[in-house]
Amino acid sequence: MELKRSRPGGPYDSLPEVPSFTVTSEDIADGQLLPIAHVHPSAGGSDLSPELSWSGFPEQTRSFAVTCFDPDAPTHSGWWHWLAVNIPVGVTSLERGAGAADGSGMPAGVVQFRTDYGSYGYGGAAPPPGDHDHRYFFAVHALDVDHLDLAPETPAAIVGFNLTAHTIARAVLVATFKH
Repeated sequence: MELKRSRPGGPYDSLPEVPSFTVTSEDIADGQLLPIAHVHPSAGGSDLSPELSWSGFPEQTRSFAVTCFDPDAPTHSGWWHWLAVNIPVGVTSLERGAGAADGSGMPAGVVQFRTDYGSYGYGGAAPPPGDHDHRYFFAVHALDVDHLDLAPETPAAIVGFNLTAHTIARAVLVATFKH
């Protein structure tokens, strides 16, 4: 049975407008179905974060953050699938699986936060069975600071608040998935 709900806009629609730059992936394509490798095990996937590469960000960029957010989750606050900050400005790509919970695929100093699954690192798509397609906004945020002083236990809303305060440009890929 398909759940009937109105679909919210994108997660950045109500935030201050910032310039965009380019993010690409060998694993996911904008507007296309998320491959099973990047889906949560509860929905039959392997829970691997996708490869991401970015370019064209502002010269003033001092670090990056990467997030994945599902605004279509049946909650009042969407669903955070990945939050990572303090990616050095010299890093312009993350390999497939870089979002492992132990942080082993990330550059030194990167902080990954607890997702809405309650675990750290990347947590793949797992919309409720029978629900409509969900959108997964993979974003690379160009920040105006070298470092955000946030502990891994920092709630996603506070991480998001800090990202909004320091984002000078953003690149987004949106994939979909239905279970």
